[in-house]
Amino acid sequence: MILRALQLPCSLFVKECNLMSDSHTHSLSRRKFLRGATAGTLAFSAPYVALSSARTVGYAKGTSVHPNIDELRVVEAHDEKMTEGTRGRLSWEQQESQVQWDRVQANMDRMACALVKEKDPERAWKSIFLKPPGKSWSETTVAIKSNHQGVQRARSAVVSKLCHVLTDIAGVSGANIAIYDGCHGGNMSKNTRFKKLPDGVKLANRWGSYNAKVGLPHPYVDGTGSSKCLDHLAKGEVDILIDLALTKRVMMWAGGFTQLMKNHFGTFNPRPGHAKNGHDDYLIAINKSSQILGKMDSSGKVQFPRQQLCMIDALWGSESGPGGTSTHQLNRLYMGNMAPVVDYQVATKLRADTMGWRINRDVTERFLTGFGYTADDLPNDGQCIDAIAYAG
Repeated sequence: MILRALQLPCSLFVKECNLMSDSHTHSLSRRKFLRGATAGTLAFSAPYVALSSARTVGYAKGTSVHPNIDELRVVEAHDEKMTEGTRGRLSWEQQESQVQWDRVQANMDRMACALVKEKDPERAWKSIFLKPPGKSWSETTVAIKSNHQGVQRARSAVVSKLCHVLTDIAGVSGANIAIYDGCHGGNMSKNTRFKKLPDGVKLANRWGSYNAKVGLPHPYVDGTGSSKCLDHLAKGEVDILIDLALTKRVMMWAGGFTQLMKNHFGTFNPRPGHAKNGHDDYLIAINKSSQILGKMDSSGKVQFPRQQLCMIDALWGSESGPGGTSTHQLNRLYMGNMAPVVDYQVATKLRADTMGWRINRDVTERFLTGFGYTADDLPNDGQCIDAIAYAG
């Protein structure tokens, strides 16, 4: 349980430490749309989760999270012209100099269109990012969880595009956007100077880190356990959450890769995940929590989505990890709404099938089944959606 995690040596901890769209609803049902929109009125009023011996409600397997996005849909952009050169082992600063901004950001527009089956990029982004009920866009708060373990980072072109979509298209105030990593982000504002961000965007470092104890759902301690979460999420102070991850290697108990799900080891205290009998149960539980997905009703249905976008920056990636430099120049980006689904597709299709890198397939499949899905449920014959082909 949680107390056992505190016995871990510090070295281990350090190592792993109003809907904007028009009346169109794309291909999704009106019933799904209305359910998400009307139920959201209470989405962000919850205080800290009350802890007791009772089980904590978590995401109900296979239910809808986002009214405009199919949770099983994963979009890929593979374009060798998104970066210059062919070298994998480069510093972040060297990578930054080789990124072709226009190409990356145009492909992100194509990905947004493919994700919600839309042709116009602005309409697509407006369907992805939803305004919380009772707030104006200028009052809406956004958090971007960025992976800052080791020396690899998301590239500025990706971060800048996400932030400018929020400010220029949605109308979010730059001062209400925070980029954080509650575990490894202590020096983010000094060593990761993302370029061309909107005025006011905060490189929030650890952003106070995780201090608020919250209950966690099944399968961790059968839904009776707890852990510490980032204060702002525990208090309901974050309206929109974006999970922005990289693709690197990690221990086999976590699937052999660290991507979107494990990225939230900087949103929740990672120590219980390293404790005996924690492992993938803990990783699944935190990603099923209301703090990440959004406030839920008593049955576990998300009333309004907090985590509205999951994205993996795989312009470069790493066969090894989680520390160290990148090893391969991959020229890929991935986008979806449900972290375990995106993780599964990237781990199996890119890391294992394309690159030949080792993963733990049993654990990788468990990430899917833990959320009520199997590989047979995936659309497009189990393949990622090609965003560039979709855009024509």
